[in-house]
Amino acid sequence: MTPLLEVKDLKTRFFTQDGVVHAVNGISYTLDEGETLGIVGESGCGKSVSVLSVMRLIPEPPGRIVGGEVLLEGQDLLKMSPNEIRRVRGNRIAMIFQDPMTSLNPVLTIGRQVSEALELHMGMDKVQARRRTIELLEMVGIPQAADRFDDYPHQFSGGMRQRVMIAMALSCNPQILIADEPTTALDVTIQAQFIELVKRLRDEIGMAVIWITHNLGIIAGLAEKVIVMYAGYIVERAGVKDVYGDPRHPYTIGLLESLPRLDEVRKERLISIEGLPPDLIDLQPGCPFYPRCSYRIDRCQEEMPPLEPVELDHEIACWVDVKQ
Repeated sequence: MTPLLEVKDLKTRFFTQDGVVHAVNGISYTLDEGETLGIVGESGCGKSVSVLSVMRLIPEPPGRIVGGEVLLEGQDLLKMSPNEIRRVRGNRIAMIFQDPMTSLNPVLTIGRQVSEALELHMGMDKVQARRRTIELLEMVGIPQAADRFDDYPHQFSGGMRQRVMIAMALSCNPQILIADEPTTALDVTIQAQFIELVKRLRDEIGMAVIWITHNLGIIAGLAEKVIVMYAGYIVERAGVKDVYGDPRHPYTIGLLESLPRLDEVRKERLISIEGLPPDLIDLQPGCPFYPRCSYRIDRCQEEMPPLEPVELDHEIACWVDVKQ
């Protein structure tokens, strides 16, 4: 079965005055229809840049996708013309950005911003687009949607603005929804409502989801597969149960040990990962996690390990099997 989306050896660089930033360093993964993939890792690990590369939204200059393929049902998005990729964005692949206040245009009404995509991609006239926009706003839980059609973004709360972003993303029935840390600016209660809304809409519409976050707790109940990124590399890739129940990469183990848990009583302090993330301008040979790793051996400093299986459908990029 051919995957819906296949990313092969994707590499993205930023050419700055200080040097070349190695933001994404040859990552590969697949996404099937209706599947939810979680991409996790700390800030600066390349999560957002990787999906912006998939969407061809990297600002050029200073950024540039320097290698790889992004195949959507066999079509390479990286080889499409600007007009062709515009027909894909918002139509076949939609994206919810991290901050809805900066993603929404403050001088256009909410209704106009949602209906614009319907007119552009679905060929609707203004009356049809208005009717469909009101349906979408109701679907994502905005009360009195018809009355709020002509309101501006500043008249909505943060949670309601994020719901508008979902309505915009779902307006053209996309095959893939990319959510880039969409709950970061929301309080915990609104986060939970937002996640449940996405899960319900995912099941109703049958779309695939890529959810990017630094919060491993969110991914646990949402995704089927998880990718753990560090310094622009994928360091662990597995099913969600394996990542949480049997983590095999030292970085993943460190992330999970730093999380508070409700299902056990901790008498000792949470464990933090010592040190700082690497400088992506001055990436040294070998594993980028080497300076912070408690399992390191000499080989780790000399050679970057490839992503290889340790169990069925469970891969890590590490020279040391921590379970042995």
